Amino acid sequence: MTALPRGETPGSPAADDTGVVADPSTDAPAPSAPDEGHGTDGGPTAAEGAADAAETDGDGSGATGADGVEPPPVNDQAAEAAEPGDTTGTDGAIDTDAGTDADPAGTADGTGGGAAADPAPLSEAEAELAAQRELRERIEQRKAEKEGPIAAGAKLSGRAADLLAAVRAVESGEKPATAFFDSPAPAAPRRTAAVPAPARTRGPEPAPAPAPAPQGPSPEAVGAVAAVLAEGGAPGALAGPAAEVLGAQAADALREDPWQLLTVPGVGPDQADGFARALLGAGCGPDDERRTAALVGWLLERAALQGHTALDGTAVCAALAERSVSDPGAAVDHAVAEGVVLAFRDDGGEEGDESGHDEGDQGSATVAEHGADAGEDAEDGAGQQPVRVLLGLDRYALAEESLADGLARLVNACEKDADWTEAASAAGSPSAAELIRAVAAHGLVAHTGGEAARAEPAALIGAARGLGLRALGAAHSVDGRQRLAGATGDPSAAVTLTGLLSGTEGPGRDEEGAIAVDLLVVLDAPQLDVETAAILVESLADGTRLVLSGDPGVLGSAGAGRVFADVLAARACPQIVSRTPDPGPIGELVSGIGIGELNQVAAPGKEVVIVPVRDAGEAVHRTVQLVADSVPRAIGVPSADTQVITVGHGGSAGTRALNAALKQRLNPGPGRFGGFDPGDRVVHVPTPGRTLPGVVVSADAEGLRLDCAGTELVVAQARVASSVRHGWALSAHQAAGMRWPAVVVVLPGDAAQGLTRPWVYTAFSRGERHLSVVHGVDQALPRAVAESPAENRTTRLRTLLEAQAR
Repeated sequence: MTALPRGETPGSPAADDTGVVADPSTDAPAPSAPDEGHGTDGGPTAAEGAADAAETDGDGSGATGADGVEPPPVNDQAAEAAEPGDTTGTDGAIDTDAGTDADPAGTADGTGGGAAADPAPLSEAEAELAAQRELRERIEQRKAEKEGPIAAGAKLSGRAADLLAAVRAVESGEKPATAFFDSPAPAAPRRTAAVPAPARTRGPEPAPAPAPAPQGPSPEAVGAVAAVLAEGGAPGALAGPAAEVLGAQAADALREDPWQLLTVPGVGPDQADGFARALLGAGCGPDDERRTAALVGWLLERAALQGHTALDGTAVCAALAERSVSDPGAAVDHAVAEGVVLAFRDDGGEEGDESGHDEGDQGSATVAEHGADAGEDAEDGAGQQPVRVLLGLDRYALAEESLADGLARLVNACEKDADWTEAASAAGSPSAAELIRAVAAHGLVAHTGGEAARAEPAALIGAARGLGLRALGAAHSVDGRQRLAGATGDPSAAVTLTGLLSGTEGPGRDEEGAIAVDLLVVLDAPQLDVETAAILVESLADGTRLVLSGDPGVLGSAGAGRVFADVLAARACPQIVSRTPDPGPIGELVSGIGIGELNQVAAPGKEVVIVPVRDAGEAVHRTVQLVADSVPRAIGVPSADTQVITVGHGGSAGTRALNAALKQRLNPGPGRFGGFDPGDRVVHVPTPGRTLPGVVVSADAEGLRLDCAGTELVVAQARVASSVRHGWALSAHQAAGMRWPAVVVVLPGDAAQGLTRPWVYTAFSRGERHLSVVHGVDQALPRAVAESPAENRTTRLRTLLEAQAR
C-alpha cells in the first residue's frame, strides 16, 4: 500500500518511484474551506435535493433523539434518518441521512388513515390504504386461525398475495394461466429435460417506453386538503403528498384525525401536534388516542427505514414518554387493539397466545406486565431469560412469517433425484465441488465468500444446466448480472432479481404460475430485504432448490430485515464457506478488514494508494485531481470507469459537493435539463434501495433519456427531480453489489462518526484494479475496522426459523 505525503497523488511527476507529487500545472479546482461545500459547489441542486428524499441507502442512523425511538445501535449503515433539512450533524459530522422522513416511498404504505375508497382506479398509495382498512379483520382472522396449520403463503399481502391468489386460481381451474401472464412461457416438463431448457426466445428488444408519471390525486382532492391545511396552519405544499397518501377523502380524514398528517413524508410529531391544536383547539391533548396511535405507527415506520422489522415494546414506550404520553403502556394497548401494530413474544409466538390476558387487554399488559415479570424473575433469581415483547407493523410481520414458512417448504420438498457426483468431481475448485454436493442433497443452501467466490455459484449454475436442470442466477444489480453472465459464459443464465420478479428478465412462469426454474442462485444475498425475499420464495414451486450466496461482511439491505444474516444465524440450512481468497493487494486489504485488521499491504503497482488530507476542502480537491488526472495517467483507468465513494450525501465532502466539483471539471455545463447535461454521469433511483448508474443522453417532452449499461431508459419529467441525481460520487450503500476498475474512497475528518467495519469493507472492496483512499480521519479508520459489528437490526426471522427447525 502506497502512502503518499500530503499533496501527492499517484502518477504525478516525482523525483523518485515511491512517492509522486501532484502536478501543480494540473487545472484541478483549488481547495476550498470546509464550509464552502455548502455553497455554490457543494450545495444540492434542485434535482439532487429532491432525489435525496427518494433515496434510502440503508438502515438510517438510529439518531432519532426526541423525535423517535432509539433502536439498537446501527453499525452496518451510515446514519441516514435525520429530520429533513439537516445537512450536518453535531460538530459538522457528515449527515448520511439522505431522506428518512422525507422519503416519499418510505411511509406511503404504512400507517395511512381511514380514507374512503375512491371509485376511480386506485393508485398504489390508495391501494395500500385500502389494505390498511381491512387490517383489523385480517388480524382477527389470524388470531382465530393461529392454532391450526398455516398453508405456505397464507400470510402474504400486497403483490405477493395477488400472486398467490393467481396461482391458486390456476391450480383450481378457475382461470387459465394466460389470464395472468401476457406471454406465458411454454409448459416445460419438470426435471425431465435431457438438455438445459432454452431461455425464452426474444427478438431484438424494443426501446423501453417512457416511464409513465405516477397517477396523482385529483385537483379537487388537493384543493380540499389545502383548505384544511390552511385552516390548521400547515404548509400548503403538503396538500399534494397528503392527498396522495391518504386518498380522495384525505380532507375529511385529516379533519377527523389531524395526526394522520404524520403519514405524510417529512412531517414530524411537532408539526402534527401543532396542526391538531389549530384544528381541534382544547379538544386535543398529549394522551388523545388518535395521537398516541399515530405516534406508535410513526415510530415503527421510522424503525423500518433503519432496517428494523420490529422494536422492543419497552423502547417504544420510552419514546412515547419522551413525547409527553402519560401512560405509554395504555397507548401501546390501544395501538394493538386498533390494529396499528402487532405484538409478539420474542420466542416466536404472538402476544396473547399464552399470556392469560383477554383479547382486548394486550397493550399495557404486554409491555408493563412483562417488564414487571422480568424484574420479579431477576429478584427471585429464577435464572430464566425474560421474554421480550416486540411490536411490528403488519406488513413486515406477515412477510417474515411467510418467508419462514416458505423456506421450510423448500427445505422439506427438495427432490433428490439427480446424480451430481460427476459434476462435483469436475468442479474447478474444492469450494465449488462442496457447494455442488450440498445443493444436490438440500433444497436450501447458504454460500458465503468474497468477490472471487462468485465463481463458485457460476460453476454450480453451469453444472446444473449440464444435468438438464433449469438453473438461473439472480444478482442485485445490472453490473452483478453482467459479471455473472461473464463467469458462466451464458448471458441467459444471469438476471437481476428485480427483473426476474417483474417478469422482464428470465424464463418467465411455468404452467403453475411459478418461476420456471429448478435451481435459483441469489447472489448479493445481504441486499435482500424481507418483503422481496417473501415474494421470491412464494414464487418458487415445491422442489425448487434455492441458494443464497453473498459476502456477510458487506452492508445490509436498504429495505427492512436482515434475511441473509438471519438465515446464517439460525443455521436453517447447510452453510458452505468459500476458501477462495480475493486476489491482489486490494483482496488482501479487504480480507484483513473483514476480521478487524487494517493491514499495510504491498502494492508494487500502486493498486492501493493513501492520500492524506487536512480538511474537507482539500479532500474534494484531491478527489477531483485523482479522478480527472492521476488515476487515468498512472493506472490507465479512464475517469468514466472510476467511481468515487463517500460516507453520505450532505456535508462539505459528501456526494453533493463532490458531484458538483467533478461535474465542473469533467462535464461542465448549464444543467439545462433539470440540472443535467448530456454526458453527465447519474444514478436513477426508481425505488428506495435500487440504484441504476447511467449517463444522460438527451431530454425531450417525454422526459430525461438515460443510457443505463446499454439500455435506454426514459425518466418522466415529473420523476426526474425525485429519482435522478449526479453519480460521479455515490455512498457505499448505493455502491453495494457493484464494482468498478478504480475506486476513490473519500474519508474527510467529519466522516468519522459514519464509519463502521461493514462500511469500510463495502467501500474498499468495490475496486477491481485500483483503490485510492483520500484519508482525513486519522485513527478513526482503524478504530472503526477493529470494532466488532453487532446485530444492529431487530427482526423476528431468526426466531421463526429456529422454531421451524425444532
